[in-house]
Amino acid sequence: MSRPTLIKRLPRRSFLRQGAALGLGASAIARLFAEDTVTLPFLNGERSLVKYPQKRPLIRLTTRPPQLETPFGVFNESLLTPNDAFFVRYHLTNSPPRAELLQPEQFRLTVKGKVSTTLTLSVEELKTRFENAEVIAVNQCSGNSRGFFQPRVPGGQLGHGAMGCARWRGVRLADVLKAAAPEATAKQVIFNGLDTPFVPQTPDFLKAIAVDQALDPELLLAFEMNGEPLPWLNGFPLRLVVPGYYGTYWVKHLNEITVVDDEFKGFWMNPAYRIPDEPCGAIDPGTTPKRTIPITRFNVRSFITSLEEGATLKAGAVTPLRGIAFDDGHGIREVLVSADGGRSWRAAELGKQVDKYAFREWTMPFTPERAGKLTFIAKATNRLGQSQPMEPLWNPSGYMRNCVEPVNVLVA
Repeated sequence: MSRPTLIKRLPRRSFLRQGAALGLGASAIARLFAEDTVTLPFLNGERSLVKYPQKRPLIRLTTRPPQLETPFGVFNESLLTPNDAFFVRYHLTNSPPRAELLQPEQFRLTVKGKVSTTLTLSVEELKTRFENAEVIAVNQCSGNSRGFFQPRVPGGQLGHGAMGCARWRGVRLADVLKAAAPEATAKQVIFNGLDTPFVPQTPDFLKAIAVDQALDPELLLAFEMNGEPLPWLNGFPLRLVVPGYYGTYWVKHLNEITVVDDEFKGFWMNPAYRIPDEPCGAIDPGTTPKRTIPITRFNVRSFITSLEEGATLKAGAVTPLRGIAFDDGHGIREVLVSADGGRSWRAAELGKQVDKYAFREWTMPFTPERAGKLTFIAKATNRLGQSQPMEPLWNPSGYMRNCVEPVNVLVA
């Protein structure tokens, strides 16, 4: 089986020409395009396929703010998720920001707070003043796969498409912070973007991390994605990239960094985006956690991408199986594949590790011997020995699902 290429370079497009020139917001623009529908495999899974500027038709969860899921078949095309297929997740009604706020001549990043020097930088100044850096990393919404939780939980009922892997290019957050020189008492760094709430009672979307983590050279202030400027709906012109961490920390349209000397307790840090303070972040279905902790790093995941639920295979014919696996950066050690729901296993062949934070391809030829029903599952293990549970773990927010995901097929 030939290995898929990473990605083809995408043509440069301008959201300013497509959106702002029309004077329309993202939801209004989406309504200009014809819709089709898909049905995700859980209760009330009917969704519209909608084409937004710079995007192919994606699965729409909500219109305002736009929340768009990648059709799962995209993940079988390449290890890097094309920009026009990359998922979109916003929290605030006035999202994405108005186009005029994002134009290069107006946009500025401010670094302030408990620093010796307040900085105000354009994207061009970031590019030229600081060394550029790249990372290939998965961005995954912590609610990815929430629609499969049983019993059901509140929140966006997502399939498996709220994730993507891209080549991010920008400058190191650490270099910018060092230029501002945080004071000795600095404890956390707060990140804010240009998206805003519709009413003042709604908390602005602010995220915080510890100063030590912010000074990790792997964190980027990214202005490019897969060799092109960030798409409008994925954070143009600047976003935070936190490899190995869930997407809630990857603040889009980033225009403000504030260093503080205490613990930030904004809504989107507490009570939002937290899991039970229990082993594996899980509790008994339907119960309430006694204590919670913030979501942080990815757990181990793997998917079969080459088979669709209900597909028909031919007995005696070789079926090339393919999938992806990833974790928080420790690296995938092995992927085991079962065709009988976990009673027996075979080791898959791992593809090249293009980056420790990227999707890792796996492949395995399989020949079904006789007609009947088969249940395929893939189970990944990383270099720390962390793996995937055979049964789903439950928490009341539907976060961090990482169990094995069955694909049922028919052999004829």
